[in-house]
Amino acid sequence: MVRPAMGKTAFAVNIAESVAVDQGKSALIVSLEMTNEALMDRILASLGKIPLPALKDGSATSEYGTELTAAAWKVKNSKLHMSDRPGMTAPRLRSLGRRHKQRYGLDLLVLDYLQLMEGTGRGGNRTEDVSDMSRQAKLMARELDCPVIILSQLNRGLEQRPNKRPMMSDLRESGAIEQDADIIMFVYRDEVYHPDTDQKGIAEIIIGKARNSEIGTVRTAFLGKYSRFEKLSAGWVG
Repeated sequence: MVRPAMGKTAFAVNIAESVAVDQGKSALIVSLEMTNEALMDRILASLGKIPLPALKDGSATSEYGTELTAAAWKVKNSKLHMSDRPGMTAPRLRSLGRRHKQRYGLDLLVLDYLQLMEGTGRGGNRTEDVSDMSRQAKLMARELDCPVIILSQLNRGLEQRPNKRPMMSDLRESGAIEQDADIIMFVYRDEVYHPDTDQKGIAEIIIGKARNSEIGTVRTAFLGKYSRFEKLSAGWVG
């Protein structure tokens, strides 16, 4: 759950990479915001530590050939899959998840992001539509018997606060998200709002809800040019 530019997609994709590439399990990323090609660029940047601009302008092949080959091999030999199918509704997402589970197995499903899903028309307004999709996602996780990570935008009201770290009340369009989710995490990077901060390259993963655990904040390194989050080492300099 984040405001734009905080790194929500990178964070979720990094989790999927860990599940599929590092653990050898099956992960499906359903992106309603970007194409499979754009998503693959982010994955290769993260796995190979290749600057994302080099992948976008095509210079990575000559400048980072070894890293690119190694990263592509990791993806090819993993069970990391992507879908950028438009017009996604909750029933279509469940159907996609079922088919993927039957064919490849399914250990993680990531949706980027909730507000881009199309409503079924049963709700009287967008808030009711989002609430319905949130409940459907919960049911889908039970049916597929795997974690489902749903990315979401936040209300713009937090922009008016001196402290812009997100809170549960900032969840956009639906209090149902707070009720349905087992875990709610927010990504906050101080440099987005304060360019001169001494916290450059540092992200805060704020755990706002944890049904069977504790809430709190974990600080990580954020390597923006690689679209990658990493463990924050001692003496880190962003």
